[in-house]
Amino acid sequence: MKIKKGDSIIVVSGKDRLKKGKVLKVFPKQDKVLIEGLNLRKKHVKPKKSGEKGETIQVSVPINVSNVKLICPRCSQPARVGCKVVGKNKFRTCKKCYQEI
Repeated sequence: MKIKKGDSIIVVSGKDRLKKGKVLKVFPKQDKVLIEGLNLRKKHVKPKKSGEKGETIQVSVPINVSNVKLICPRCSQPARVGCKVVGKNKFRTCKKCYQEI
């Protein structure tokens, strides 16, 4: 998976199309990423104490990694991610400006 925790991304398809966010968590086995403040769903929460009311809260749900693109920190544009190996080190590169990410 070429997207990592802390990366800035843009959503390419879906209801949150063209929205930007930061990756909070990565799920490589499911090919999904959790993005801060995007792909929200309503969740009904039971009251914890007697006398309180239940409520609905909004929770971020993971989105498929194929629906997001990484925003390059150098050129500030959405770009595909490549890979470059120098010796024993492996680096991610931007396919637009060819700089290391």
